[in-house]
Amino acid sequence: MNEQRPIRTARELIDAGLVAPGDEAAISRVASRYAVAISPAIASLIDRKDANDPIARQFVPNAAELTLTPEERADPIGDGAHSPVPGIVHRYPDRVLLKAVHVCPVYCRFCFRREMVGPQGLGMLTAEELDAAIAYIAEHSEIWEVILTGGDPLVLSPRRLGEIMARLHEIDHVKIVRFHTRVPVVEPERIDADLIAALKASGKATYVALHANHPRELTPEARTATARLIDAGVVMVSQSVLLKGVNDDPAVLADLMRAFVETRIKPYYLHHPDLAPGTSHFRLSIEEGQALVASLRGRVSGLCQPTYILDIPGGHGKAVISASTIAAEGGGCYTVTDFRGQGHAYPPKA
Repeated sequence: MNEQRPIRTARELIDAGLVAPGDEAAISRVASRYAVAISPAIASLIDRKDANDPIARQFVPNAAELTLTPEERADPIGDGAHSPVPGIVHRYPDRVLLKAVHVCPVYCRFCFRREMVGPQGLGMLTAEELDAAIAYIAEHSEIWEVILTGGDPLVLSPRRLGEIMARLHEIDHVKIVRFHTRVPVVEPERIDADLIAALKASGKATYVALHANHPRELTPEARTATARLIDAGVVMVSQSVLLKGVNDDPAVLADLMRAFVETRIKPYYLHHPDLAPGTSHFRLSIEEGQALVASLRGRVSGLCQPTYILDIPGGHGKAVISASTIAAEGGGCYTVTDFRGQGHAYPPKA
């Protein structure tokens, strides 16, 4: 097979030494439901000799994804409840998500939008849908920040990105444009002068939030790609997901946060894993997560401290997982307080 293109099928996974031949049928069933793509950069990071390799765990499909639990839901953070027009999520007053594309260069096995992304997902906004999304932003003067996400917005060509940024340039009340991406890690070669120029074409303050979950993802190539962005004036922050078998270890978590800071990326959010279908094998308890985050306090610099958050199921927004926002009710149940001061059961009642 061509090692310069993404790995997408069960047979390609077997040929690449990432899946045992006897697992082909189960992995094919997973791939028929949830998108699969592993970029060459990620495939080269996977240790085939380690059955518990943390990079493989994030990207190689697993039969455990066929196991669903009652609390899981197709839209675990409630995007749909706050989507006034296709491509827009307006959950908080001063900012919106703009989801121009629902395609990614790789597909994380724990993705909270796994029912929406990939070839069987929502695809790309049509020209008419993009017009309506931009019009919505222009009509709502309270929108201070536009966050391009998806999917991964950096799979778009520099030309297409530049066109979107030029349209945001015309909206005076938008002051910040933020991109959520994995591209500098999974396809670092994409971060070239043309793409950087497109990212900055809005003339607004430009931020890029990089998603990485294990220190090995911050390869020399990834660090070079992020340096290009930062040296061009793009501010970078991080977002990670706390995942069983990937970074649920104090030393690994500390090394990840240090790697971000060494790369001039400010640790931002550490997400408690969402209740996406087929992801229970990734989820820790909230108490385990709190203990891991607490372990960072004495272990690493204050520069390395992320904010540990939970997206409250149902679209109620993010809550910092601390004593003031989450209270144990017994039996693995909690009450989580949203930013409006309203309480919500977690996990939600099935």
